[in-house]
Amino acid sequence: MDRNGWLELNRRGMQGTFTAFARSAGARVIERDGLFATVNPAVPERSVFNSVVCPDGAALSGAYDELVAEYAGRGCAWTVWVREDDTATAAFLERAGHSLDAEPRAMGCELEDVEEPDLAGLEWTDEAGLELSGPLNDWAYGYEEGTWVRGTGLDPEGLITYVAFVDGEPASTVAAHDEDGDCSIWNVATVEAARGLGLASRLMRRALWDAARRGCATTTLQATKLGAPVYEALGYRDFGALQMWELRE
Repeated sequence: MDRNGWLELNRRGMQGTFTAFARSAGARVIERDGLFATVNPAVPERSVFNSVVCPDGAALSGAYDELVAEYAGRGCAWTVWVREDDTATAAFLERAGHSLDAEPRAMGCELEDVEEPDLAGLEWTDEAGLELSGPLNDWAYGYEEGTWVRGTGLDPEGLITYVAFVDGEPASTVAAHDEDGDCSIWNVATVEAARGLGLASRLMRRALWDAARRGCATTTLQATKLGAPVYEALGYRDFGALQMWELRE
Protein backbone atom coordinates (compact mmCIF):
# COMPACT_ATOMS: atom_id res chain seq x y z
CA MET A 1 0.00 0.00 0.00
CA ASP A 2 1.32 3.46 -0.84
CA ARG A 3 1.40 6.51 1.44
CA ASN A 4 -1.97 7.78 0.24
CA GLY A 5 -3.51 4.42 1.04
CA TRP A 6 -2.19 4.53 4.60
CA LEU A 7 -3.40 8.10 5.07
CA GLU A 8 -6.84 7.07 3.85
CA LEU A 9 -6.87 4.23 6.42
CA ASN A 10 -5.98 6.77 9.10
CA ARG A 11 -8.83 9.03 7.96
CA ARG A 12 -11.39 6.23 7.99
CA GLY A 13 -10.22 5.01 11.38
CA MET A 14 -10.56 8.51 12.80
CA GLN A 15 -14.01 8.90 11.29
CA GLY A 16 -15.25 5.61 12.70
CA THR A 17 -13.81 6.11 16.18
CA PHE A 18 -14.75 9.78 16.59
CA THR A 19 -18.27 8.88 15.50
CA ALA A 20 -18.42 6.12 18.11
CA PHE A 21 -17.19 8.56 20.77
CA ALA A 22 -19.73 11.21 19.79
CA ARG A 23 -22.70 8.85 19.76
CA SER A 24 -21.68 7.34 23.10
CA ALA A 25 -21.42 10.83 24.59
CA GLY A 26 -24.75 11.98 23.12
CA ALA A 27 -23.01 14.47 20.82
CA ARG A 28 -23.97 15.44 17.28
CA VAL A 29 -22.36 14.01 14.14
CA ILE A 30 -22.45 16.04 10.90
CA GLU A 31 -21.77 14.27 7.57
CA ARG A 32 -21.46 16.10 4.25
CA ASP A 33 -19.93 14.62 1.04
CA GLY A 34 -17.21 12.63 2.78
CA LEU A 35 -16.70 15.21 5.53
CA PHE A 36 -17.68 14.39 9.07
CA ALA A 37 -17.65 16.50 12.20
CA THR A 38 -18.41 15.83 15.84
CA VAL A 39 -20.04 18.54 17.95
CA ASN A 40 -19.83 17.91 21.68
CA PRO A 41 -20.85 20.84 23.89
CA ALA A 42 -20.19 18.70 26.99
CA VAL A 43 -16.48 19.44 26.39
CA PRO A 44 -16.52 22.83 24.63
CA GLU A 45 -12.98 23.63 25.72
CA ARG A 46 -11.45 20.49 24.10
CA SER A 47 -11.29 20.80 20.35
CA VAL A 48 -10.20 17.18 19.86
CA PHE A 49 -13.72 16.08 20.80
CA ASN A 50 -15.05 18.66 18.34
CA SER A 51 -13.14 17.41 15.32
CA VAL A 52 -13.63 17.79 11.58
CA VAL A 53 -12.09 15.20 9.25
CA CYS A 54 -12.52 15.49 5.50
CA PRO A 55 -11.02 13.99 2.35
CA ASP A 56 -10.09 17.32 0.76
CA GLY A 57 -10.48 21.07 0.83
CA ALA A 58 -13.50 21.06 -1.48
CA ALA A 59 -15.55 19.06 1.02
CA LEU A 60 -14.50 21.45 3.78
CA SER A 61 -15.20 24.70 1.93
CA GLY A 62 -18.69 23.52 0.98
CA ALA A 63 -19.60 22.93 4.63
CA TYR A 64 -17.43 25.54 6.33
CA ASP A 65 -20.08 28.22 7.02
CA GLU A 66 -22.39 25.58 8.51
CA LEU A 67 -19.58 24.34 10.76
CA VAL A 68 -18.72 27.84 11.95
CA ALA A 69 -22.34 28.49 12.89
CA GLU A 70 -22.75 25.11 14.59
CA TYR A 71 -19.64 25.32 16.75
CA ALA A 72 -20.11 29.00 17.59
CA GLY A 73 -23.72 28.36 18.56
CA ARG A 74 -22.58 25.62 20.95
CA GLY A 75 -19.63 27.63 22.29
CA CYS A 76 -17.13 24.95 21.22
CA ALA A 77 -13.50 25.23 20.23
CA TRP A 78 -12.99 22.98 17.21
CA THR A 79 -10.23 21.58 15.04
CA VAL A 80 -9.84 20.49 11.43
CA TRP A 81 -7.44 17.63 10.66
CA VAL A 82 -5.37 18.37 7.54
CA ARG A 83 -2.65 16.37 5.80
CA GLU A 84 0.69 18.18 5.94
CA ASP A 85 0.90 18.20 2.12
CA ASP A 86 -2.53 19.85 1.76
CA THR A 87 -1.14 23.36 1.97
CA ALA A 88 -4.13 24.92 0.20
CA THR A 89 -6.56 23.77 2.91
CA ALA A 90 -4.15 24.86 5.64
CA ALA A 91 -3.90 28.31 4.05
CA PHE A 92 -7.71 28.54 3.80
CA LEU A 93 -8.08 27.75 7.50
CA GLU A 94 -5.36 30.18 8.52
CA ARG A 95 -7.08 32.98 6.62
CA ALA A 96 -10.31 32.04 8.39
CA GLY A 97 -8.65 32.51 11.79
CA HIS A 98 -7.60 28.97 12.68
CA SER A 99 -4.20 28.38 14.28
CA LEU A 100 -1.96 25.32 14.06
CA ASP A 101 -2.39 23.57 17.40
CA ALA A 102 -0.58 20.23 16.97
CA GLU A 103 0.94 17.93 14.36
CA PRO A 104 0.50 14.27 15.36
CA ARG A 105 2.01 11.69 13.04
CA ALA A 106 -0.11 9.36 10.91
CA MET A 107 1.33 5.89 11.44
CA GLY A 108 0.48 2.35 10.42
CA CYS A 109 1.72 -1.18 9.85
CA GLU A 110 0.55 -4.52 8.53
CA LEU A 111 -0.51 -7.29 10.89
CA GLU A 112 1.25 -10.18 9.20
CA ASP A 113 2.81 -12.88 11.39
CA VAL A 114 1.75 -11.21 14.64
CA GLU A 115 2.79 -13.42 17.55
CA GLU A 116 0.91 -13.86 20.79
CA PRO A 117 2.64 -11.69 23.41
CA ASP A 118 3.81 -13.04 26.74
CA LEU A 119 1.86 -11.19 29.42
CA ALA A 120 2.98 -13.46 32.25
CA GLY A 121 3.16 -11.55 35.50
CA LEU A 122 1.07 -8.67 34.22
CA GLU A 123 -2.28 -7.94 35.82
CA TRP A 124 -4.49 -6.77 32.98
CA THR A 125 -7.94 -6.92 31.41
CA ASP A 126 -9.43 -6.39 27.96
CA GLU A 127 -12.89 -5.79 29.39
CA ALA A 128 -12.20 -2.51 31.13
CA GLY A 129 -14.66 0.35 30.85
CA LEU A 130 -13.83 3.98 30.26
CA GLU A 131 -14.65 4.67 33.88
CA LEU A 132 -11.26 2.98 34.56
CA SER A 133 -9.26 4.18 31.57
CA GLY A 134 -10.68 7.69 31.22
CA PRO A 135 -8.91 9.08 34.31
CA LEU A 136 -5.58 7.78 32.96
CA ASN A 137 -6.09 9.80 29.79
CA ASP A 138 -7.16 12.86 31.79
CA TRP A 139 -3.90 12.67 33.70
CA ALA A 140 -1.76 12.06 30.60
CA TYR A 141 -3.16 15.08 28.75
CA GLY A 142 -3.46 17.39 31.75
CA TYR A 143 -7.26 17.50 31.60
CA GLU A 144 -9.62 18.14 34.47
CA GLU A 145 -10.87 14.86 35.93
CA GLY A 146 -13.88 13.56 34.07
CA THR A 147 -13.10 15.36 30.81
CA TRP A 148 -12.23 12.24 28.81
CA VAL A 149 -15.47 10.45 29.65
CA ARG A 150 -17.50 13.55 28.78
CA GLY A 151 -15.77 13.47 25.40
CA THR A 152 -16.10 9.76 24.67
CA GLY A 153 -19.05 8.62 26.72
CA LEU A 154 -18.80 5.42 28.74
CA ASP A 155 -19.57 2.87 26.04
CA PRO A 156 -18.43 3.75 22.49
CA GLU A 157 -19.68 1.07 20.09
CA GLY A 158 -16.92 -1.32 19.04
CA LEU A 159 -14.24 0.09 21.34
CA ILE A 160 -12.12 -2.53 23.13
CA THR A 161 -10.33 -1.10 26.15
CA TYR A 162 -7.28 -2.71 27.76
CA VAL A 163 -5.98 -1.72 31.19
CA ALA A 164 -2.87 -2.88 33.05
CA PHE A 165 -2.66 -2.62 36.84
CA VAL A 166 0.21 -2.00 39.24
CA ASP A 167 -0.43 -2.92 42.87
CA GLY A 168 -4.10 -3.28 42.00
CA GLU A 169 -4.46 0.25 40.59
CA PRO A 170 -5.02 1.17 36.91
CA ALA A 171 -1.66 2.22 35.52
CA SER A 172 -1.75 1.99 31.71
CA THR A 173 -4.38 1.76 29.00
CA VAL A 174 -4.82 1.18 25.27
CA ALA A 175 -8.02 1.03 23.20
CA ALA A 176 -8.75 -0.48 19.79
CA HIS A 177 -11.54 0.16 17.30
CA ASP A 178 -11.90 -1.78 14.03
CA GLU A 179 -12.86 -0.01 10.80
CA ASP A 180 -13.00 -1.88 7.48
CA GLY A 181 -10.33 -4.41 8.44
CA ASP A 182 -8.03 -1.85 10.07
CA CYS A 183 -7.41 -1.75 13.82
CA SER A 184 -7.30 1.89 14.91
CA ILE A 185 -5.45 2.42 18.21
CA TRP A 186 -6.63 5.10 20.67
CA ASN A 187 -6.46 6.35 24.26
CA VAL A 188 -2.87 5.22 24.98
CA ALA A 189 -1.77 6.49 28.39
CA THR A 190 0.42 5.46 31.32
CA VAL A 191 0.67 7.12 34.73
CA GLU A 192 4.04 8.69 35.48
CA ALA A 193 4.92 6.28 38.29
CA ALA A 194 4.55 3.30 35.92
CA ARG A 195 6.44 4.69 32.93
CA GLY A 196 9.46 2.73 31.79
CA LEU A 197 7.85 -0.61 32.64
CA GLY A 198 6.70 -1.29 29.08
CA LEU A 199 3.05 -1.56 30.09
CA ALA A 200 1.58 0.25 27.10
CA SER A 201 3.77 -1.69 24.67
CA ARG A 202 2.69 -5.00 26.18
CA LEU A 203 -0.97 -4.02 26.04
CA MET A 204 -0.57 -2.87 22.43
CA ARG A 205 1.05 -6.15 21.41
CA ARG A 206 -1.93 -7.95 22.89
CA ALA A 207 -4.39 -5.58 21.19
CA LEU A 208 -2.71 -6.11 17.80
CA TRP A 209 -2.63 -9.88 18.23
CA ASP A 210 -6.33 -9.83 19.08
CA ALA A 211 -6.99 -7.61 16.04
CA ALA A 212 -5.21 -10.03 13.74
CA ARG A 213 -7.34 -12.86 15.14
CA ARG A 214 -10.46 -10.80 14.37
CA GLY A 215 -9.30 -10.59 10.76
CA CYS A 216 -7.73 -7.12 10.68
CA ALA A 217 -4.94 -6.84 8.13
CA THR A 218 -3.57 -3.45 9.22
CA THR A 219 -3.37 -1.08 12.16
CA THR A 220 -3.20 2.72 12.22
CA LEU A 221 -2.92 5.48 14.80
CA GLN A 222 -2.09 9.15 15.26
CA ALA A 223 1.02 9.57 17.39
CA THR A 224 2.18 12.35 19.67
CA LYS A 225 5.88 13.21 19.70
CA LEU A 226 6.24 11.23 22.94
CA GLY A 227 4.43 8.18 21.59
CA ALA A 228 5.97 7.93 18.11
CA PRO A 229 9.21 6.15 19.17
CA VAL A 230 7.18 3.57 21.12
CA TYR A 231 5.07 2.81 18.07
CA GLU A 232 8.10 2.64 15.77
CA ALA A 233 9.54 -0.04 18.05
CA LEU A 234 6.31 -2.00 17.53
CA GLY A 235 6.73 -1.87 13.74
CA TYR A 236 4.68 1.20 12.84
CA ARG A 237 5.85 3.44 10.00
CA ASP A 238 5.44 7.21 9.80
CA PHE A 239 3.41 8.56 6.84
CA GLY A 240 3.52 12.25 7.69
CA ALA A 241 1.90 14.79 9.96
CA LEU A 242 -1.82 15.35 10.38
CA GLN A 243 -2.09 19.01 11.28
CA MET A 244 -4.76 20.12 13.70
CA TRP A 245 -6.04 23.60 12.76
CA GLU A 246 -7.97 24.92 15.74
CA LEU A 247 -10.50 27.75 16.00
CA ARG A 248 -11.11 28.95 19.53
CA GLU A 249 -13.27 31.94 20.40
